[in-house]
This record gives sequence, structure tokens and C-alpha cells, in this order.
Amino acid sequence: MMQEPGEGVRTEAAGKYYQVSRPVYSEDDFGQAHARVRRRHKGILDHVRQYFTCDSKRAKNAVLSLLPIIGWMRIYRVKEWLLNDIVSGVSTGLVAVLQGLAYSLLASIPPWYGLFAAFFPVVSYFFLGTSRHISVGAFPVLSLMVGAVVTKLVPDEGPPANITEFEGLTMDEQRALVAASVTFLMGIFQLGMGIFQVGFIVIYLSDTLVSGFTCAAAVHILVSQLKFVLGLTVPGFSGPLSIIWTLESIFTQITKTNICDLVTSIVVMVVVFLVKELNDRYKSKLPVPIPIEVIMTVIACGISYAVNFKEKFQVDIVGVIPSGFEPPRAPNLHIFQLTAMESFPMAIVGFAVAFSVAKVYAVKHDYLIDGNQELIAFGASNIFGGAFNSLAASTALSRSAVQESTGGKTQIAGLLSALIVMIVILFIGFLLEPLQKSVLGAVVIINLKGMLMQVREVPDLWRKDRPDCVVWVVTCVASILLGLDLGLAVGLGIELITVVFRTQFPRCSVLANINGTDIYRDRKDYLSMYEPEGVKIFRIPSPIFFANIEFFRGKLVEAVGFNPLRILRKRNKALRKIKKLLKKGELQVTPSGLLPSGSSPVDESEDESKMEDLDLPTDYSDLPVQVNWNSQLPANICVPRVDIHSLVLDFSAVSFLDMSAIKGLKAALKEFIRVDVNVYIVACDMYVYERLVRCQFFDDEVRTSMLFVTLHDAMLHILEHKPDNGKLNSVSEKVFSDNKYDGISNGKSSLRSREKVDKSGGTKL
Repeated sequence: MMQEPGEGVRTEAAGKYYQVSRPVYSEDDFGQAHARVRRRHKGILDHVRQYFTCDSKRAKNAVLSLLPIIGWMRIYRVKEWLLNDIVSGVSTGLVAVLQGLAYSLLASIPPWYGLFAAFFPVVSYFFLGTSRHISVGAFPVLSLMVGAVVTKLVPDEGPPANITEFEGLTMDEQRALVAASVTFLMGIFQLGMGIFQVGFIVIYLSDTLVSGFTCAAAVHILVSQLKFVLGLTVPGFSGPLSIIWTLESIFTQITKTNICDLVTSIVVMVVVFLVKELNDRYKSKLPVPIPIEVIMTVIACGISYAVNFKEKFQVDIVGVIPSGFEPPRAPNLHIFQLTAMESFPMAIVGFAVAFSVAKVYAVKHDYLIDGNQELIAFGASNIFGGAFNSLAASTALSRSAVQESTGGKTQIAGLLSALIVMIVILFIGFLLEPLQKSVLGAVVIINLKGMLMQVREVPDLWRKDRPDCVVWVVTCVASILLGLDLGLAVGLGIELITVVFRTQFPRCSVLANINGTDIYRDRKDYLSMYEPEGVKIFRIPSPIFFANIEFFRGKLVEAVGFNPLRILRKRNKALRKIKKLLKKGELQVTPSGLLPSGSSPVDESEDESKMEDLDLPTDYSDLPVQVNWNSQLPANICVPRVDIHSLVLDFSAVSFLDMSAIKGLKAALKEFIRVDVNVYIVACDMYVYERLVRCQFFDDEVRTSMLFVTLHDAMLHILEHKPDNGKLNSVSEKVFSDNKYDGISNGKSSLRSREKVDKSGGTKL
């Protein structure tokens, strides 16, 4: 280990020790001993100039950033990766076809539109996305949110919204137009956020909030698929409590359940569940997971076609799937106006989920992803997809897991999965026409296991972090009862409230020294603690701002055990009385001090004039002696004692102060200084220090000399000037101990003479 001058390190049986020899540093001393680098901070114009400045290097970086495909294609290992990407692409493509059909039911649009979501967005993301492993396409939560908007504008019963472009269109076409327009608008929001570099917005959606939200979404999805599993006709409901009305409609029709749909769904769910469990248990031994959803879909489709379930049992099937792609269509501006409030949370949710999954795989495979570029990629993908009647795209966790677990290395696997989807759309889509919708519903439900099982986090959250648990529960319950859009807003509001509470009401503490070290900890936590008499060390572990400055001042008063402003007012009122008593001759100077001459003392009511002057520094002018406020005062004058001479504020965890906090802090420090308590601020961040200087925090009373580099520096300074002798008033002299009124004297006792008053008007202890 390297040693600096004045530093020593030694190792003993009990552990490692180090010794450092250096001066005691206040911030002023440290600034004189060590020259600082004067950095010029960039202003707004500098940032604007830099943003619009372009050179060859920046142009190259911009191209590589906008087209990440160039970066990973340059390092593509054809011999090692291509076969893995092909296998992964085929497996993912089969799953994407099935999920595209299934998730379109959540959006209340014809199934084939879900296939478009597995093709168009994937192609765009191939060029623009930074993640190499996520599978882009329909996501159940997002599809459900789109479905809520679709059924609101085009309900199952009653007339659709008054939109001119709806004229001449069937219900399915109207719903497809709404879904495509919402997808397009969602893409615009995402692209705009990416261009303006606001990808950081996702940090406000914590893992706890997303977990509670997706669990609630899983409940909505489960309820929405019950009508397909049971073969019932249930109208679409939207808005708060829609899940209640849906369940009511289902249970009132429960006797009309289609037994064929129910039995088929149960068989599919049981088989898929068992095989998925086997996949999870033996995933290390299986080269690829068994694509049981695809297998069961093919089997169910074949049986339905052979037995003719539609005619025999009146089951609801996928029906005719048009071959080929639909021509591009301009989005509807009227729908934009009606759905803007719902589209923005969709854009946030779609990006947040995709980015969370992408982060997991980026960490696992050791590469970087760019949040702003991901916003651009998904924005462009949804705009491109919306123009071709695609469903809103994000990423499904199960589909991404298939792409990664089957060996996918890059988005070439995603492109190949889109190729499989294209083959289905163009050539073999008709083979899926006999497929029961109940099978798709069963596949959707069985894939909800992971999201529903998140409820198991609640007991663990309650034990570890109760505010986080409250966020989870409130988000989940609100999303279930009020709908996903309002539920997300409520969850975000609760999350921000918990953050406010954590910062507004931090756990302040009084510190003490660990014996024989320069370490300071909460005095309640350790046995071997040293707390010098007359010194209080107060720590606030959070920023100080307008919302918690009064809490900070209250906790500070609680820690020291007295209110300095009240003490100051009492002293000033007492000083007024003493001066009046001297003036009236009711208090006289004797060789042993000041004694009352026998007259009654002045009543307090006489000193209530000019109340504002009571908050000013104590004025000892026109007084021949200095007052020791901790001693007994004459004429029955009573002023509370101040048992500390030094207050140390540990600012090591204070990252910023706003203007309200600076004003409140300055007022609090002045109150302590005016009652003869020396205040020290330690471990202050230089950014905070510079802000204090800029805001003219320091003056004749609050000086820069009160700042110290570390807490131990301040304590050494205090103990040097105020040795801890066990008694605060150790300089009191025995000669006046018999004097009943020894609080004021002529300078020969503990009541020191005015010549020892410092420049600020306070007394030297």
C-alpha cells in the first residue's frame, strides 16, 4: 500500500490501522492551503452552441447512434451467431404469430391485425433499436389499454363516436381505424420524447410501481378473456369500475357457458402449464424450450377443422383471415383529439416495459442500450406500424425470453421472426381460420402466470420497505378498480408522495464519537460513545428545501433541548428589566455584585412594547457588567439555561438547498449565535458551499469560518477552545458562590466583564 507524507499504515492481529497527521482544517484554512481549480460552468448559450456545432466525429457518432445496426453488424460473427439467430428467429416467429392473434382479442379488433404488430414494428426496430435480444410486437397490457379506447369510441352496443371517417365502415373496420390511429399517436409521443432526450422519464416508474401495475393489468386481462373461455357474449365496458360490470355480466350469463369452449380451454391451459413447468425445470438440459403453445394451437386448429366445432357446438372461431397486407392509411386527426389523454400513458407504459426487459438482457450479455434511442426506435416502429393498421407494439416478456433462450444473438433473429409472420400473412393464414378464440384466450391466460405471481412480493415488501409496499398495493388496487390509465396516474402520484415524505421527514439524528476513533455515529446505536459536554452534533440525511426546512428546524430544536428564539426573547426582556431596575435605583451595584434595593421588580407586562426588537441580538450597551445567563439572576428574573456552547451540523448528506431553505437555515443559525452558541457546518459539498456564497448566506454573524472540512476537524477545534472538563461553567469562581444573586457582577466572578464581549455582541464562555 502506498503511503502519503504524514500517513502511516500498520497491520496487527486485531486488524488494519492507519494514522494520518495533518492540520485541523476549516474550509477557509483548507482553501488557503490547497489551491482550487477554477472551472467555468457552461451556461444555456454554451449548451445551445454545443448542440448545434457539428464536425466529422460528431456526425459519425450521430449516425452510429441513430442507426445502431451499423455498430453491431460490424462485429457480427457469422459462423458463431448466424445459426443461433436462425433457430431463434423461427421459434420466436411461431410464438409471435400465436400471440399476435391472441393479443388482438384484448384490443377488441379482428385477430389478423395482431399479425401486423409482429411484422411492421419489428422491421423498424431492426434498424433503430439498441437492444439485441428483445422481441418487438404486441404486449398484452398495451393491447388491453388500446382495447379500452377502442370500446369507448366503438362500443359493442349503441352508436359509435361521431367521427366522419366512420361512415361506410363496418364495426371491425371502425375499431381497426381507432387502434391504428392510437398506435400512430403513441408513436408520435415516443418519437418526440426521444428527439427531445427525455428518456429519463422512465425512472419515475419504479420497479415496485411497474410490478403492481402489471399485476393489475394481468387481472384485467384474465377477466377480459373469460368471455372467450366460457363462450359468452359480454359487452365491452370502459372507465372506472369496468371490471366490476364485466364480472357482473359474466356471472349473470354463467348458465349459458359453451361447454365445448370451456373444456377446450381447460385442456389447453393444463397441458401448456405442465409443459411450461417442465421447460423451466429442465431448461439447462433442453436445447430449446418446447413450443407447447404453438403445438397445442396446431392440434386444436386441426381438431376444430376436422370435427367442425363451429357448426356443431356454435363456438366462436378466428374466421376469415385476409391474405396479404392492407394498404397504408393516414391516421385520423379527430381520433387523435379524442384519445390524446389515453395515448400518452400508453407510450410511457410501452417504453417502460420494453426498456426494463432490454436492460435485463443488456446486463446479462454485457452491452449498452440507450434510453433515448429506444424511444426513437419504438416511436418510429409504432408510427410505421400504425400507418399499416398495426396494433401498438412493445415487447412481451415471454416472447423475448424465447428469443434469448433459444440462442438469439442479435436482431437478425427478430427480422427472421418477422419473415415467419409475413409467410403466415401472405400464404398460410387461412389454415388458422378454424381456430377457436377460446384457445387463444386460454393461451393468453396461461401466460399471465408470471405477472399474477408478482402478488407474492407483497409480504416481502412489507417486511423490507413499507412505503414501497404501499405503492405496490395502491397502484394495483387503483389500476384494477379505476382502469389502467387512471390507476397508473394514481400509482405515480402515490410514489411521488412517498418520495416527498422520505425527503420531507428524514430520520435526523444526534451523533457522538466512537471512543478512540474519528468516527461518529448515532448516539443511540452504540455502547462505547463519547459525547463532549456542551456540544451537540446534529445530522440531517437529506436535501433541505422549502418542504422540509421547518421540519429541520423543529428537529434541531428538539435535539438541543431548547428553542433559541424563545431564549433570545427571554434574555432581551430580562435585559430591559435589568436596565429599568438600574435606572430606577431598584437594583444597585455592590462590591459583591448587583443586589435589589428592596423595591418590587418590574412586571412583565411593562416590557411588551417593541416586540420585534426582542428578536435582535442582545444589546449590552449602557450596562456596566456582563450577564451570565446560566446563573441565578436578581429581582426574580428567570431565563432558561442554555447547556451547550457548540452546535455542529453534519451536512455530508445534504445535496442541495433551495432559496427557502437557505433563508430558513440562516435565520435558525442566527438564533443560535445570538444566544452564545457557536455553530459549525461540516462536510459541506462544494456545490452547496458555492450556492451559499452566491445566495449571500454569509454575513457578519454567519461567517465562512464556521465551515469545517470534516466533522472530526470541527470537534478538535471545539475541544481545543472548549476543553471538556465535565462542567460547562468551569470558570465560575468560588468567591461568589455564597452570593444569592451572582448572575450579575462587576467582572470579578463568573459574570464576566464587558471587555470580554466579542465583536458580535455575545459573551465568551
